[in-house]
Amino acid sequence: MNPNFIPYSYGTRSGITVIDLDQTLPMLRRAANLVRAVAGAGGQIVFIGTRPDLRPIVQKAAERLGSQGYHVGDRWLPGTLTNKIPLFGLDVVKKTKVVPDLVILLNPLANMNAIRECAIEHVPTIAIVDSDADPRIVMYPIPANDESTRTAELVAGILSIAGREGVGIWEQEKNRHAEIAERYARKPNYGVGKNF
Repeated sequence: MNPNFIPYSYGTRSGITVIDLDQTLPMLRRAANLVRAVAGAGGQIVFIGTRPDLRPIVQKAAERLGSQGYHVGDRWLPGTLTNKIPLFGLDVVKKTKVVPDLVILLNPLANMNAIRECAIEHVPTIAIVDSDADPRIVMYPIPANDESTRTAELVAGILSIAGREGVGIWEQEKNRHAEIAERYARKPNYGVGKNF
């Protein structure tokens, strides 16, 4: 067990670390609130799960967010965030947003390159952190078993549903702003541009 994981463990039994769910639940709620807030502000969210059993989970989670959700199911390509111009080209980097607003990792130890790049680019990270990992490697750790497909499915489901709620908030705000702009566009401009 990593010494920094001790606050999140209930203890050990037969050499197996028992994770304290009283610690996991508030951290999962905090992560869900963050995902909702980022999606509610129109942010782009990337789900990363590079094991074969995690690929359909990250794909489904990203689909729940619509155009704001993305996923990486295969290997993370080193330099995706830190070496953007040679990978994507200068025109793409100038015209499109390449750096996401939030990254969620379902197997963080296998994706340390992605975590390092997110830290360099100041992208917040959420990850399922098991007892063999240092919870400080990500900004928002969720103490849980990162080797369990069921755990990954549960956490990704909760976070993606929170993100879908945020997308709904974002769309309501866009519609409200469009209505206000339309209302002001129809009003006559009394006295604008005239000398009195």
